[in-house]
Amino acid sequence: MRVLLLKPNTKPKSPHPHTLSPNCLYTAPQISSPTPTDFSSQLSKFTHLQNIKNGRKAHAQIIKTGCTSFPFLHNSLINMYAKCGQTYESLLIFESTQENNVISWTSAISAFVRGNMPYKAMSLFSRMRREGTQPNQFTLSAILPSCWELKNGVQIHSLACKNGFSSDVFVASALVDMYSKCLDMVGARKVFEEMGERNLVSWNTMVVGFSQSKIYGEAFGFFRGLLAEGIRPDQVTISSILSSCANTCSLWSGKQVHVLSIKLSLNSLPFVYNSLLDMYNKCRALEEAMQLFHSLRDRDAITWNVMIMGLAQNKSPEEACNYFCLMRTEGIQADDVSFSTVLYATAGLASLDQGTIIHSQAIKSGFHSNACVASSLITMYSKCGSMIDAYKVFSEMGSSRNVVSWTAVIAAHQQHGLGTRSIELFKEMIKDGVEPDYITYVCVLSACSHNGLIEQGFEFFDSMVRDHGLRPGHEHYACMVDLLGRVGRLEEAKQLIETMPIKPDSTVWGALLGACRIHGNLDIGKEAAEKLFKIEPKNPGNYVLLSNMYATKGRLDEANEVRRLMGVHGVRKEPGCSWIEFQNVTYVFNVHDRSHPKSDEIYEMLGRLEELVRERGYVVKMRFALDDMEEENKEHRLWYHSERLALAFGLISMPAPAPIRIKKNLRTCGDCHFVMKVASEIFKREIVVRDVNRFHLFKDGSCSCRDYW
Repeated sequence: MRVLLLKPNTKPKSPHPHTLSPNCLYTAPQISSPTPTDFSSQLSKFTHLQNIKNGRKAHAQIIKTGCTSFPFLHNSLINMYAKCGQTYESLLIFESTQENNVISWTSAISAFVRGNMPYKAMSLFSRMRREGTQPNQFTLSAILPSCWELKNGVQIHSLACKNGFSSDVFVASALVDMYSKCLDMVGARKVFEEMGERNLVSWNTMVVGFSQSKIYGEAFGFFRGLLAEGIRPDQVTISSILSSCANTCSLWSGKQVHVLSIKLSLNSLPFVYNSLLDMYNKCRALEEAMQLFHSLRDRDAITWNVMIMGLAQNKSPEEACNYFCLMRTEGIQADDVSFSTVLYATAGLASLDQGTIIHSQAIKSGFHSNACVASSLITMYSKCGSMIDAYKVFSEMGSSRNVVSWTAVIAAHQQHGLGTRSIELFKEMIKDGVEPDYITYVCVLSACSHNGLIEQGFEFFDSMVRDHGLRPGHEHYACMVDLLGRVGRLEEAKQLIETMPIKPDSTVWGALLGACRIHGNLDIGKEAAEKLFKIEPKNPGNYVLLSNMYATKGRLDEANEVRRLMGVHGVRKEPGCSWIEFQNVTYVFNVHDRSHPKSDEIYEMLGRLEELVRERGYVVKMRFALDDMEEENKEHRLWYHSERLALAFGLISMPAPAPIRIKKNLRTCGDCHFVMKVASEIFKREIVVRDVNRFHLFKDGSCSCRDYW
């Protein structure tokens, strides 16, 4: 596998003396004495056109003609500067008079809201009330978008009710939006149901709110209600409901919305077709996504980013990298999201050469210092097995480090078996004043689990709620179950599951089943497996684990029954394969593979390796072989596991002392783990194996996981 990154010449007519183009120089109205009304009309035009240059010239003319004392012109100037994004100038005009009315107060508040300064907007609103000016419905509609804290929004709601504005359609819509953004959909629904008049904005707010709150059933319900009311959806409606379809993998519903968007002629809008692409990608309908993508004429960077991420998420990282290359070939400028997305795909490929090429391109484009791109670089380097480069990127971020970059470097150390260092980094993050999030705690608890740090694990688990107000989720409980299970405290792990405040999912029961496999507890393991068969009946790993546990105990009839059950449900075990990159080409090996041109040399090296490891006390661990074969065939097949073939190829192809980096799609078995340790000592080579769970760095006869994985 190879991935390369690589007008007519006519004289215009003179405009009418009273008509101003948005790009022309300002010219005063051609009348003997321009009135304040004339100036107000011109300011309205410039506000609508967002033409701040001519707006300033109009302002100068107002000053020159002595019309600044007219209150309505004063308000028009505040409004013009605010809507043109000139917050500072808008506030200067506001503060230049002591006779502000409710209109000028509202315009000034809007300036802060538009300038994304919610706290200043709230401060000005409070000052307005202190100085005796009562807000009207427009003031309340203006201030509500700045209420990011629910308590402030509730106070504004109470004021609206007190002043009789709560039934105003604009105030009510703003209230619904406020409650939705504060994730209080109960409050949003209550306001919505009490509205006497509902418009498209209020319906959209409910659809968007429920979708963003991940209450997708309600989002679908309000969408159907909107249609039943005969209200024509717009691009916001369609994009929001497509997001719900995407996050619930509702392909059929998504296709129905697609048809509706075509009927409404909305499918050609970028906001809509990008949402359609995202929906098809998340619903695993890659063929439909690619068909839609190639039918689009105007594809901007956002469209390319959505398609590249879709390919990466649908297990096509190589194709994702190729699309990134094609995007640049077509002259589309890659942005920070583009680089983050393609780095995500490269991490999936685990191609270090590919990753360094993209890193170079990010540097040339000036995005390497972007916090989002830098965090993706950390993840990419760590998943390609280069912790030195990953930590170097993190160190160079300096003051731009945020919770994402801290979490990325903590996760990198945890995946490489450096759990103690992960915990140290977590403490440094807290010391730097960066608040951990949901994912950060998953990484830290996982680090404790894979290093047997029981007491520290429970301390971090308790600190989630106590110190940071984070509610533990399934992933956190799965880490705690794994933490107890790995040290053999299976009854405690089971009890923890039974007392969880949320219903345990497949990650939690899977952690318990994995622990039972390690310690050979068939009774609890059988119970965990039966739960998993109901939750995810198509996951082959659960069947294989239980079957192997039965076989290890000598209960071959039950083991075969589990295998038969797999056939009944149409479940097939994913074949194990390993891949290794050499000279920008990726070579894939399966068990007992002889497809490589150098197979004779590979098997000769494997024979030599077998002799050397047996001299050092290697005895085959038959429990890692398949259970439906004769003993001799088991041992023979076990020795030719895919990662050993990749290792042999690396030994004959890569010059010493270059590290050998191997990737595997399944968990590496204990027998191969032992062979890799011995091989690293025999050949004096670093061997990095990335399996489906973590990294193993084999060096001088030992592994970074300390045989605890």
